[in-house]
Amino acid sequence: MTASFGTRLDEVFVRSGRLCVGIDPHRFLLEAWGLPDTAAGAGAFGLAVVEAAAGRAGIVKPQVAFFERFGSAGYIALEGVLAAARDAGLLVIGDAKRGEIGTSMEGYAEAWLTPGSPLEVDALTVNPYLGFGSLQPALELAEQHGKGVFVLTATSNPEGRDVQLAEDRAGLTVAASMLDEIDHWNARHHPGATGSIGAVIGATLRLEEFGLTEVPPTTTLPILAPGFGHQGAAVADLGSIYGDLAPGVIVSESRSILAAGPSGIADAVERSVAAVRSARG
Repeated sequence: MTASFGTRLDEVFVRSGRLCVGIDPHRFLLEAWGLPDTAAGAGAFGLAVVEAAAGRAGIVKPQVAFFERFGSAGYIALEGVLAAARDAGLLVIGDAKRGEIGTSMEGYAEAWLTPGSPLEVDALTVNPYLGFGSLQPALELAEQHGKGVFVLTATSNPEGRDVQLAEDRAGLTVAASMLDEIDHWNARHHPGATGSIGAVIGATLRLEEFGLTEVPPTTTLPILAPGFGHQGAAVADLGSIYGDLAPGVIVSESRSILAAGPSGIADAVERSVAAVRSARG
């Protein structure tokens, strides 16, 4: 029987720590690395990040958009990066933020969460703002195959605040309602264990402002936490930022590591791994 994503995440936390290295081949980073702004350049960049992360960190997160901009060639490059990351024993989070309804959501889920798919990842980011129930096909497929799903819950972009801070009929913010739905799902499917469905909550936010402290979790929730490093959140503050959610936090860093360049990225990963291990929370 395939182990759940939550179980595998627990193992990675113990073995390699909580750092997640972003694979974001921005145009400016490709130029700084001496690589062409092409699908081949993005692929070479991704493979170099995988090599630097392997044996140091336990999780990587390719940003799909930076490969997709090159069309089919970009997807071929991405498939190579994903395969290399899996072969290196890394846990792979596909940052694709998919969101749809019905069979369309099922199609996205099959593409990213089916074992043996060219785009297979260990977990996928999804957008719930067509309604949490619209994610059901992805959540069910993830459970079937021991995969994970990270639901956008509270994000740092200012455009999201009006939606995420709006209140539902029960008086919860929409963000808090999403977190509550995630917790209920995990409590049903993984009682007493780390869940396989997680939340994306930015590290630069005040959780109480989004009402997220009003729904204390009944299970350990995986929390994908962008915002550390370049965006300004300090890893040392992990515990104070996330409170009761801290045990499941994955510290996601991209530009603060990738800016070290091809000759310095391995050392940058090691430094970040050490910093995250020493953080309380």
